[in-house]
Amino acid sequence: MASNVSVLIITGYGLNCEAESSAAWEMAGARAERVHFSDLVGRPARLGDYAALMFIGGFSYGDHMTSGHVFALRVRRRLGAELEKFIKAGKLILGVCNGFQIMVKLGLLPGLDGEYFTQKLSIMQNDCGTFQNRWAPLRFEPSSPCVFTKGLGHFSLPVRHGEGKVFTPDRKLLERMEALGCVPCRYADPSTGEATREFPWNPNGALNAIAGLCDPTGRVFGLMPHPESYLYPENHPQWELQKIRGELPKEGSGLLLFRNAVEHLRKY
Repeated sequence: MASNVSVLIITGYGLNCEAESSAAWEMAGARAERVHFSDLVGRPARLGDYAALMFIGGFSYGDHMTSGHVFALRVRRRLGAELEKFIKAGKLILGVCNGFQIMVKLGLLPGLDGEYFTQKLSIMQNDCGTFQNRWAPLRFEPSSPCVFTKGLGHFSLPVRHGEGKVFTPDRKLLERMEALGCVPCRYADPSTGEATREFPWNPNGALNAIAGLCDPTGRVFGLMPHPESYLYPENHPQWELQKIRGELPKEGSGLLLFRNAVEHLRKY
């Protein structure tokens, strides 16, 4: 039987993770549809046909004027009204890597006080000054209201970015995000499981080791690591060693985030 959970995946203009993103949602039990951004802005009301929206990874507009900035400007101008209706309707939004950058530049995150279209913080160049392509150990916070990370503990996901440092000079904003549980996942030291800003475990130097953010409702979520790139056990670089040790999972841990989302939407 076809799934009644429909997900819109925006493509085009340098975004390039649509295949694995579609696979992730479909493996979790949803029906994913890829729609080019130009087609969506031609008929913005189409957004209302879906239960979830995903901003995928890639290099939108070549990351000119900082990563995700140009795409965010276009979304705000062309889709702002429909996107606000989408959020108010209780639907889900996920952003990964460049998608997370777009959401932050757009203002969807952290989305405090229901203000989703004013940028409050930024994502800057990695402290190391170079593009990082590695697996990052993560810690998921049980106190966060985030729908996607519910019940998750510790595992690694791949990162592929040159601008991944979550930053704000506003300490009060940072404290408020923490108090509201808007930091559902952090980079962690694999030996202790504790959050860290130390390289290489934290690949970009993000404040408070922030790997992802959600809004206070937990329904709008973005992160720099790529859960859609860990759908199968064999995606992990040490899968053979895990198999020898009897630690090979039945599925890639990244799929858990999508399963959480689909389970939530089926109850919605």
